[in-house]
Amino acid sequence: MEPSKSIQNRRSFLKSSFLAGGGLMISFSVLPELGIAEKTGTLNLAGEWNEITGYIKITSDNIIKIINPNPEFGQNVMTSLPMIIAEELDVDWQKVVVEMGPHDSIKLGPQFSGGSSSVRMYWKPLREAGAAARQMLMQAAAETWMVPVEELTTKAGMIIHTKSMKSGTYGEFASKAATIPIPKGIKLKDVKAFNIVGKSKKNVEVEKILTGKPLFGMDYAHEGMMIAMIEHPPGFGMKLKSFDASQALKMPGIKEVFTLKLYEDGFEQSGFDTRSFNDLLVVVGKTTWEVMNARKKLVTEWEPAGDIKDIIGGRGGKKEVVVPGELESTTKQLEKLQAYASKPAELLRKDGDPETAFKNAAQIIERTYNAPFLAHNCMEPINFFAHVTDEKALLAGPLQGPGWSEPTLAKLLKLPADKIEIQMTRMGGGFGRRAYGHYLYEAALISKKAKAPIKLIYTREDDMTYGIYRPMYTATYRAALDANKNLIAFAVKGGGIPEHAIHANRFPAGAIDNYLAEGWQIPSNITIGAFRAPRSNFNAAAEQSFLDELAEVMGKDPIDFRLELLKRAKENPVGKNNEYDADRYAGVLKLVKEKSGWGKADNKKYHRGVAAYFCHASYAAHVVDMVLRNGKPYVERVFSAMDCGIVVNPDAATNMVEGAVIDGIGNSFYGKLSHKDGKAEQTNFHSYRIIRHSEVPKKIEVHFVKNEIDPTGLGEPPFPPVFGAVANALYKTTNKRHYNQPFLDPSTQQNTGENRKKTF
Repeated sequence: MEPSKSIQNRRSFLKSSFLAGGGLMISFSVLPELGIAEKTGTLNLAGEWNEITGYIKITSDNIIKIINPNPEFGQNVMTSLPMIIAEELDVDWQKVVVEMGPHDSIKLGPQFSGGSSSVRMYWKPLREAGAAARQMLMQAAAETWMVPVEELTTKAGMIIHTKSMKSGTYGEFASKAATIPIPKGIKLKDVKAFNIVGKSKKNVEVEKILTGKPLFGMDYAHEGMMIAMIEHPPGFGMKLKSFDASQALKMPGIKEVFTLKLYEDGFEQSGFDTRSFNDLLVVVGKTTWEVMNARKKLVTEWEPAGDIKDIIGGRGGKKEVVVPGELESTTKQLEKLQAYASKPAELLRKDGDPETAFKNAAQIIERTYNAPFLAHNCMEPINFFAHVTDEKALLAGPLQGPGWSEPTLAKLLKLPADKIEIQMTRMGGGFGRRAYGHYLYEAALISKKAKAPIKLIYTREDDMTYGIYRPMYTATYRAALDANKNLIAFAVKGGGIPEHAIHANRFPAGAIDNYLAEGWQIPSNITIGAFRAPRSNFNAAAEQSFLDELAEVMGKDPIDFRLELLKRAKENPVGKNNEYDADRYAGVLKLVKEKSGWGKADNKKYHRGVAAYFCHASYAAHVVDMVLRNGKPYVERVFSAMDCGIVVNPDAATNMVEGAVIDGIGNSFYGKLSHKDGKAEQTNFHSYRIIRHSEVPKKIEVHFVKNEIDPTGLGEPPFPPVFGAVANALYKTTNKRHYNQPFLDPSTQQNTGENRKKTF
């Protein structure tokens, strides 16, 4: 990406908001639920058009440009979101130009890619924007031709009046349309009339990606740009005591070495701010290679940081959080988890009288499941560009939530928001890692201190040892059966470092008369954050493994057992806070059962595992077919069923599910990050095992439930049940239940035998 030579800030936008030269720009709020006022009235444009988030742009020669409002990290929102606008606008998709817009918090609020929210959050506003633009263009044509607007129709960017046989392109009426107030309450298309949404469209940037065009943060260049890297403490709970940079400063290309603080004492952080390490030791130089080599010459001394007090702001007001200073090790963490598990926990939900049901049970099944920290390992290294002066700041790079970072950035730089410009680049991976803006803040503060434009770059080792991990989890599930092996009670008690993963109001809550859910957590200085389907990715793994084992004890088919519970939840639900729709949940199980040929004789050569889960308003189910290949478990086939409402772009949606399946298999088999004396023991891919190309399934078959429900989440929902399906297939393959992730790491399978399997 080339540096911007002319940055349009919010003031210049307001100055240029009128029309000249035959162009139409339509403004709308895409985040009304966040309190951003909807813009109405006449909007015009003069002079050069710049990228403005959330706008439709039409030139006199009928060029239609749709500016994508949301950050793109591979989930293909840069194609799917413009498709929604184009559908209601009624244009020829082949003639649409799509561009990535910059961040603009005043117009659109905090643009955010995460929580599987992009399509479902933008679905209605973008449809309304497209429909309003189409109506304004027709109104302009009606006034020009002096005919009733009701007699006009549109087709592929053309306006048609059948009675007079007149027709014209949208571009012909762009100037006049811009003088018409933006209408409200326009009737939207019937879903059955869609001709863009629901049809597969190729990634609008595929040619640029394949030909290596500069799209990513690592590609960003700026005149006079320097490179910066941070030397952080080797372990969590440590801080810099002293350093000697004399040799580093003698290295070629090195400009300076200095220290600075990320947050000053008493600084109020927001919910998505974090600080793995607050005292930064920075090396600044001309090139990445020179800075990397100079950093190796630093002589550093580290010391225990002790307990740290953080001030966290939020909807509930300010609160003080004490971050413990202990140098943590995985062995001690496991001991803590076991100790905490025996203590009383927070009651999350209770239905009926589970205590009495367990007391009177003929049989009790109890299982405990554990999972380690996981690192995101985005393929694009963490990076951000910053050029900060006393008057303004320009930043550019990969970030999932620029609107969430901007307020903190303004406080750190002591600049008003309208003096800060954040340009969004394409991201080489995200799924939570780039939702946390600490590296943006670091880049900005380094630029301010160095008085130069800089790009901050993390090496793979920096990123893997810096935190923002998936937490470490444990959960114990218990089930009570009567003498006839009927399920009479169900309980789950889960904990974690530093949070638990229990979703108390999800299935099988609502399907069992006596139900209990409890949670607890252990404070830690190891920083954690959202990781593709936060909490759900462990909760589903443990829950779906336990349900399979329970079905076996009860002598039931695992799919039929789940369907029985869902039937109860639909016909006679227990409790009033059940999050899921039992019908839709059952729907994906029935679909995957059908498509996988569950129970058919010709599939008996496979060891089959099934799992299903609800999260982010969507439903997913997988059947995993496992075999032994060269003596090792291998997932050869996967059948997936999804209910995520209307599928905007089927090819892209299929790709998303396929990616989740591969990601889930890799993490369940191999994913693990451990610590010793505060230090991450895995620092790069030589020691942090990920799935290889040769280990990917030969076949992943994805099916979607067809309905007319507004789109729900897709990036995250298919991921969690993969773990459970793999665990259940692995049991069929090896005749051994696995309770500790990762399943194929011998060290995690120690002590997983009878002491963690209790059947009374």
